[in-house]
Amino acid sequence: MKYTKYILNRYVSIMVMLLTILYCGVSLFLANGVTKADREPLEHIPEEYNLEYEDVTFQDKQDELTLRGWHIQGNQEMPTIIFVHGLGNNRAGDEALDLASRLAHIGYNSLLFDLRGHGTSDDGTISGGFFEQNDLMGAFDFLTGTGIPKRNIGVIGFSMGAATAILALSKEPSITALVVDSTYSDISDLITQEVSRKTALPDWLVPIFIPGTKLAADLIYQIKIGELVPGDAVKKIAYPILVIHGQSDDRIPVRHGIQVHQSAHPDSKLWLVPEVLHMDSFLTYPDEYTIEVVNYLDQRFVSQ
Repeated sequence: MKYTKYILNRYVSIMVMLLTILYCGVSLFLANGVTKADREPLEHIPEEYNLEYEDVTFQDKQDELTLRGWHIQGNQEMPTIIFVHGLGNNRAGDEALDLASRLAHIGYNSLLFDLRGHGTSDDGTISGGFFEQNDLMGAFDFLTGTGIPKRNIGVIGFSMGAATAILALSKEPSITALVVDSTYSDISDLITQEVSRKTALPDWLVPIFIPGTKLAADLIYQIKIGELVPGDAVKKIAYPILVIHGQSDDRIPVRHGIQVHQSAHPDSKLWLVPEVLHMDSFLTYPDEYTIEVVNYLDQRFVSQ
C-alpha cells in the first residue's frame, strides 16, 4: 500500500513538473514572439513625390538608440505631423509618403521615421508599443529641439504605431492632435488571436498561457504587457481624437477600434471603413481618407 502510494505521488510529481515545464516553455515562446519583426527595406523615397525633405537622425527618449527618418517640409508656419508606422513596417510603408505628400500640398509638415528594429533605425527590443513610446517621444523632442512649438505637433499612428501613439500621448498632454488607424485596444486579446492563428492550440486553451506570457515578457524583456491597453490609456487624452478602422480587418478586429473610440473623449470621431482589410483604408479610399484626416487636423489646430 505504501509502495503504491509512493509510486502515485512520484507519478503526480513528474506530471506536475512536466506540465510546469511545458507551460513555461510555451509562455516563453509567446513572449519571445512579441519581440520579433521582419526588417523590410524602404520601398519608396520622397523624391518620387517631389517632396522637399531632410534626412534626419535623432535619439529615442532614453538616448539609447539612433532613429532615422525624413523631415518633410510643407509650410514652415503650419503644424508638423509625426507618422508612427506599424509592426514589421517602416516609414515608407502603407503608402505613408503618398499621405505625407497630400498633407504637404495643403501645407502640413511631416516627420516619418523608423521605429527601433525597423527600416534603417538601430536594433532594439520590439515590444508591441511599450518601448516604442520612447521612439515617438524622441521624435517629439527632436522637433521641439528644432524650434517647432509643442502646440504645433500632431501624431498619426498606424496599427501598432497607433497603439504606441495612444500610450505615449496619454502621458504627454502638450500634443493635442491624434489620428489612429487600425489600433488595438488590449494587446492581450491579440496574443490570444495570433496564437490561435499560428499554432494548433485550441482557442479555449490559449488564454491559459496569457499570465505566463506576461510574466515572461516582464522578467526577460522588461515588457509590461498588462500596460499595453490603449483602450484604457485613451481615457487620459483630454481632447477629441480621430479613430479609423477597416470593418473587415482580419488582423486587428474592428471591435478594437470601436472600444478605443468608446473610451476616448466624447467628441472623438470614429470612421469605420466598409469592406476594408487591415491598414487598407487609405489605399482603398485615398481622397476620402485625406479629407477625414485634414478636416480633423484643421479643427484641432484651429481650436487651440
